[in-house]
Amino acid sequence: MKVTRAVSPLLPLCQRLLPGRLAGLSLTLLKATALEIVILAGHLLLYPTGITPERRPTPTPPGPPTDLTDAGTRTGTGDTPDTTRLPTPTRPPVVLLHGFIDNRSVFVMLRRSLAQHGRQQIESLNYSPLTCDIRTAAELLGRHIEEICERTGRHEVDIVGHSLGGLIARYYVQCLGGDVRVRTLVTLGTPHSGTRVVPLMNAHPIVRQMRPGSGVLDELCQPAPHCRTRFVSFWSDLDQLMDPLETACIEHPDLLVQNVRVSGIGHLALPVHPAVAAGIRQALDSEETEARPAAAHATAQADGLTVA
Repeated sequence: MKVTRAVSPLLPLCQRLLPGRLAGLSLTLLKATALEIVILAGHLLLYPTGITPERRPTPTPPGPPTDLTDAGTRTGTGDTPDTTRLPTPTRPPVVLLHGFIDNRSVFVMLRRSLAQHGRQQIESLNYSPLTCDIRTAAELLGRHIEEICERTGRHEVDIVGHSLGGLIARYYVQCLGGDVRVRTLVTLGTPHSGTRVVPLMNAHPIVRQMRPGSGVLDELCQPAPHCRTRFVSFWSDLDQLMDPLETACIEHPDLLVQNVRVSGIGHLALPVHPAVAAGIRQALDSEETEARPAAAHATAQADGLTVA
């Protein structure tokens, strides 16, 4: 797989200040940069709406057994109206986990897309922007997922994690036994092998954990022969926060992985763009997800998505 090196996050600004260099800037990159700016502006407006934790739905207490052959309301002497309980949905809940210095508002569009296509149980989790350790955040995620499973009566969930959120979820799956709870983990622009972008951010402990060679990333490279979770990693060839670009792919001999290349959009657009949302739905609903193969784990490269 051959891709070009990630451009510096400041490059588009510099090229705007230096018009003479615009000739070397591709139209695709210009479109992607403009889209990133629009998405950033919109997200800044929505950000305050996602600061508070999401309201949890009140669980419905189980009622008496109902004859499913009687789908209507029974009437008669001494009878009271009886509403038939619908069967439990077959799809597991979807848990959405945001990235660094972000909150659940980043998933407004993706959540709507999933709900419109039949996902009835979707939950967005916030972790504190003061979080300084991926391991601690992964433990907290595990407690949230146990609570979700208990509340919904499901044994498993699917997770979609953007950027750092995908790394937290992967640590939970691989290192904390979360594979018994997570059926499919979809990551969007997650630095699985570490990113070298913005060296000045090294002052933040959790950023140092996202650098190549960190202790956390070394733990994720350890053997995981019995991991049951299926991984789908979406990575963009214009992601300005991934250096190198291929770091957003999962490369592990023991994991069942599908890496999906996205062309034409940047980092912020991954959880927002409708083409990516369609790819996520396909990943969650695929037959391969429903029936886990018993064969050895493998890594596959998908055909990818091209965003015009």
